[in-house]
This record gives sequence, structure tokens and C-alpha cells, in this order.
Amino acid sequence: MKPITDTHSKTIGYILWIFGFTGSHRFYYGKPISGTVYLLTLGLLGIGWLIDLFLIAGMDREADLRFEAGQVDYTVVWILLTFLGPFGIHRMYMGKWLTGILYLLTGGLFGLGYLYDFWTLNSQISELNS
Repeated sequence: MKPITDTHSKTIGYILWIFGFTGSHRFYYGKPISGTVYLLTLGLLGIGWLIDLFLIAGMDREADLRFEAGQVDYTVVWILLTFLGPFGIHRMYMGKWLTGILYLLTGGLFGLGYLYDFWTLNSQISELNS
């Protein structure tokens, strides 16, 4: 059994929870389907968002078990994706220079690549860290 490492930050999880009606905390913890549902329903009309206040600690533990710790920091990449995603800065940070420059020139491949990264970023980082 692999040792538990702190790949995701509870503090960042709670900060993202403030914007939880967008599903951002769920994307951060590797739950893209429910993140998308939250995005489309404003956090299940606020009810799911409120319940998640008590579920974040569990989501954090689950993410720590699921994803591989290593050289690439999840929190840094998620902050870069969230605020600078269409510019590809998060991809450049991960060493994916070609796609990072492509994102920079195309607005995150016209927004679709940006959405793709919200769905798959934890797996991409985990793969780089393994």
C-alpha cells in the first residue's frame, strides 16, 4: 500500500468552495462529472454547494490517495489553469511547451482545450509525477 501524501490542499479546496456553484472545488479534487453538473446547475441550486462544505475533507483525503505526488505541484497547476488557462501557462509549467504555446496562440484551442484540462488535469499531473 502506498503512503498517503498531501497532493491537494484543503485550504485551496475551501477557497474554491466559495465559488462552488461553478463546480471548481469538485474539478480540483478530480470529480469532473459532478463538477460539470454543479457548473450547469449552480451547485445543484445551492443545496449541493452547501452540503459540500462538510464533504471537502473527505474529497481531499480521496484525492490524496488517488493521485501521485511528485515534482509537479497540483495546487500551482490548478491556480494557473483557473486564472491563466487560455494562455497555456499551466501546460508550460508542466513541461508541455508545445501545447502550452499552442494554447497561447489559440486561446486554449478556442476554449475546448481549456475545458478538457478541467476534466483531465489531475490525471495529467499524476502521470507526470509517476
